[in-house]
Amino acid sequence: MASTSSTLTFSSSSTPFDTKAPRHSAAPSPQCVTLPTLPPPPVQSQNRPGKATTYCRKIARNVMAMATGEAPAEVATTELPEVLKTVQEAWDKVEDKYAVSSLAVAGVVALWGCNGLISAIDRLPLIPGALELVGIGYTGWFAYKNLVFKPEREALTQKIKDTYKEIIGSS
Repeated sequence: MASTSSTLTFSSSSTPFDTKAPRHSAAPSPQCVTLPTLPPPPVQSQNRPGKATTYCRKIARNVMAMATGEAPAEVATTELPEVLKTVQEAWDKVEDKYAVSSLAVAGVVALWGCNGLISAIDRLPLIPGALELVGIGYTGWFAYKNLVFKPEREALTQKIKDTYKEIIGSS
């Protein structure tokens, strides 16, 4: 019987987990991204105070004014827009705020549900095209019936004004 001996050798690498030697190539590989170096931070002049100091002084002045009860100039000049004042007055006139809030939430939920329904219909193969043709046809019919001739146009304008007065109320 012949006896065979085998030798096992280990080579050392730069990391214990990497079996390859580290690559040092001048050209970047497709996996590596080289980033430009950042410029040095700007040096502020000692004889000129920076913007941060002015901003801090302004904040300190506003804090001192608010602590004494005086309003700074910027706060005193800002007012609510006219639309927000109107909405706030209308909300104050409402007696049953719970019902109005519930109707608002129900309206949002209904809009969300309608959006889902329209999205589902839009995904069907032939229905969006057919509905588009129906819409174009109805628009043409409405324009011919109500907008082409002057008497029908005036009747439509009067009907819109009457509906507006009925909803808003005459004041």
